Amino acid sequence: MSNIEEPNPTQPRPPAYAPPAGVAPTGGYPVARPPGAGQPGQIRGTGISILLYIVTFGFYGWFYYYKTHEEMKRHSGEGLGGPLALILAIFVGIAMAYLTPHEVGSLYKRAGKPEPVSAITGLWYFPGIFILVGPIIWFVKTNGALNDYWKSQGVAA
Repeated sequence: MSNIEEPNPTQPRPPAYAPPAGVAPTGGYPVARPPGAGQPGQIRGTGISILLYIVTFGFYGWFYYYKTHEEMKRHSGEGLGGPLALILAIFVGIAMAYLTPHEVGSLYKRAGKPEPVSAITGLWYFPGIFILVGPIIWFVKTNGALNDYWKSQGVAA
């Protein structure tokens, strides 16, 4: 004799997985969340980020791309995500100058706000790569827009 009860054939069996009340089952596939439904990202100081980039001889840039793209994907459910952003940053770094502001602008667009940055913002980066003024302007605009978006989502500075 064991303590396990035999199932009653007259009662229906409960499903193996029952979604929470009010949520439709999706067959195990992820559901696209509405904008702002995911956890917002972290605010990163522009000056500190530039300093870390210089002190680490550019390696912080890879970390920055990984983290910001991972946070944007986690928040919106769309975009490159961290691993793909890191691979692109390492092997085709110039592409990130266009992809990052595009994704930041897309966050605003999905929230129904005007885009402060877009892929065109990347034009600040490429021609100025040799004189450093362009990339700094690019980073100030892109990181500032991302920080402003996170603040609009309730993240404390």
